Amino acid sequence: MLAVVALGFAPSCEGAAPSPVMVVPLDGAIGPASADFVTRALARAAEEHAQLVVLQMDTPGGLDRSMRQIVKDILASAVPVAVFVAPSGARAASAGTYILYASHVAAMAPGTNLGAATPVNVGMPESPPTPAQRAGDSRGKEAGETPARAADQAAEQTTMSRKQVHDAAAYIRSLAQLRGRNVAWAERAVREAVSLSADEALAEKVIDITARDVPDLVAKLDGRKLTTAAGERVLATRDAALIPIEPDWRTRFLAVITDPSVALLLLMAGVYLIIFEFMSPGLALPGVLGAICLLVGLFALQMLPVNYAGLGLLLLGLTFMIAEVFMPAYGSLGVGGIVAFAFGAVMLIDTDVPAFGIPPSVIGAVVIVTALFVFLVVGVALKARRRPIVTGDDELLGSVGVALEDVEFEGWARVHSEQWRVRSTVPLKRGQPIRIVGRSDLVLSVQPVADDQGG
Repeated sequence: MLAVVALGFAPSCEGAAPSPVMVVPLDGAIGPASADFVTRALARAAEEHAQLVVLQMDTPGGLDRSMRQIVKDILASAVPVAVFVAPSGARAASAGTYILYASHVAAMAPGTNLGAATPVNVGMPESPPTPAQRAGDSRGKEAGETPARAADQAAEQTTMSRKQVHDAAAYIRSLAQLRGRNVAWAERAVREAVSLSADEALAEKVIDITARDVPDLVAKLDGRKLTTAAGERVLATRDAALIPIEPDWRTRFLAVITDPSVALLLLMAGVYLIIFEFMSPGLALPGVLGAICLLVGLFALQMLPVNYAGLGLLLLGLTFMIAEVFMPAYGSLGVGGIVAFAFGAVMLIDTDVPAFGIPPSVIGAVVIVTALFVFLVVGVALKARRRPIVTGDDELLGSVGVALEDVEFEGWARVHSEQWRVRSTVPLKRGQPIRIVGRSDLVLSVQPVADDQGG
């Protein structure tokens, strides 16, 4: 939770420059990266004694948890926050509507819109029928549809869906009451997924002001009194400096790894590399990279709305495919593993929010690569393990060589085109075949081949 930092907004001396205004862009889907970015931007604004933060927003919506984190940070902020839907053509849909309602100042540029705040992962709730729907109902009655069928369709809405819609409606209603904005329309935005243009939003008292751009907005807010978590603030923004805050490397990194497709690929890359390390121990690098990828992937997944049944199916499918290699089951384990893995990847992310799903093409590619990796790479590695040993002590024992000189107790012999110091309990003649029966450091214990065969 963003710490509330007391700011000194005491009237400045005549001629002194007013406190700056921070401009924070919030573009694209709202997720863990954007929530972290807004949190740190508000903290920086408090540290630098900014008098206002302008959150310039253009979003199709986002994750509920990330949206609520941004809302909590705005409500706890000691610096007033103006959410500005801009530039022209931008929108504050779904999660963006909640953030706009939570702001101290709600503003929009001409040609923008907001609304459609129904939780998308539960589908459309019950709402009054539109003219098109009424026309469709009329045609349905003419075709013989009965009221019972309409009742059955209405009954398909689950209790959980209704709870989520009611919760979202209560949440946005509380924000509207806190900021003195249109409560009735806020509920309609959730329950009926309605939207408004900038001029309509101003007329409906959903927003406080319209402006062409950020300088125009800042000029219009001069002298406005706002109530924050730290008390009342009077803005003096007419000649205030505008300081843009751009996303840093941390925000960009979080934005990349919290993409569900990237998180899944990181998770699987970590599994591949760790398996490869176990199959070829001693390389170290695959194991190190695999552990890093696995931990980063798990870190990303814990920030996303993960369906743990899907994650369990992923791991179960991988286990089945590996078991097929070690315990051949005529393909049943392997095929079952591929099916479980595919279903797990489809179910992994528990949301229908745009930009937070895993495309079917990515799922298909990961399933194919995983199957090939397990059945080919791991299979080849196991076959290599079953090959006869060609180096080391195990290979030397039982090998045949030839004595290079007469040996009474110790002398020289040739084994595998190499000269070795050998020791024998019986005398050997030069050129006599010998068999290696033991080794002590660089000295081989041998015995004549004839004696070995005769014994």
